[in-house]
Formats: sequence, C-alpha cells, structure tokens
Amino acid sequence: MKKIEQNKKQKRERILKAAQEIFQSSGFIGASMDKVAEKACVTKQTVYRYFSTKEVLFQAALEVQRLKAKNDFLDALNLEDTDKALKAFATGFIRRHLSKEHLANIRLLVSEGPRVPEITRAFYAMGPKETQACISQFLKKRFEIDDAEYEISVFLNTLLSMRMPVLTGLHALPSQAEIRRHAEKTVKLFLKLLDL
Repeated sequence: MKKIEQNKKQKRERILKAAQEIFQSSGFIGASMDKVAEKACVTKQTVYRYFSTKEVLFQAALEVQRLKAKNDFLDALNLEDTDKALKAFATGFIRRHLSKEHLANIRLLVSEGPRVPEITRAFYAMGPKETQACISQFLKKRFEIDDAEYEISVFLNTLLSMRMPVLTGLHALPSQAEIRRHAEKTVKLFLKLLDL
C-alpha cells in the first residue's frame, strides 16, 4: 500500500474512532462534525471529505462496530446438528445483544430516535435484516420451510426479552448459565411454533 493511501486509511480510521466515542458520550444530537474533527485531530473539512453528513458518519461508525463485533452466532447456523446450531445461534445472539456497545446503541436509539428517525433507520439497516435472512435460509435448507417471517420475528424478539430489564437497570447482566437456559427454552418454543 502506498504511503498516501495508508495515511488516508489511518485518517479515516481515526475519524471513525473519534465519531464512535462522540456518539456514545454525546449522542447523535449532541455530536457535531467539529467535535469529531477535534477528537480525531483533523480539520472539519477533512471529516466532510470522508463523510458527507453526520448521518453518513453515524452509519459508518455503526458498520465498524458491526464488523468488529463477534457475529459468530450466524456462523453457528452452519453446524450439522440442527438443534445444536439453533442453540448456539440463540446463545451467541443474546450475548451480542447484551454487549456494552450494543446496549449503548439501543439507549441512544431510545433517547434520540423519535427526534432523529434517520439514526434508527441507519441502525436497523445494518443487522436485523441480515439475521432474519440467515435464519430464513436455515429453515428452508433444513426443514423446507419457505415462509416463516412471523415465527422468526417471535423467535428473535423472545431471545431479546432479556435485554429490556438490563437496559432499564432492573436486572444486572444475566450469567452465562442464564443466557444458555433462556436460549435453549426459546429454541424449544420456536420449534413448537414451527410445528416441528
């Protein structure tokens, strides 16, 4: 890689890292391109050269988080044993959605999403559709089920039911054993819902 290209890549990474920190600490509304530029030690014009709007920057910061996150729960769907595949997916899915970064993003969406709907659109354009598509493919391949959109939605929402008490401070993060137990029970319910 040429030195100029390497410098551009490093500058972009600094901007994205600064943006993640600013969005986490100040929210989307409180974040500004000026703050991001200052934290990244670049000019505001440089930030705009890489990211045309704050929304584009927010979406890029989310994408970096998504790529860094362990989405091995999707890989679990490739396991040969169907029951093990679903349980490993469910356990990994819950763990990912109880991670510090994910919970911070949800808090941001809850507090600012109604006033800035573009951040909610950016967030949901990232992960949920991919997850639903992967489970849909899994069901088609393993059970020849073509249309299970409703059942998949119920499955994912039931897995996520552990998140709200943590978000609101009602409960501490569940233990790994509690996560596994919830995942296993939810898989059992999902298979019943699919009439399997």
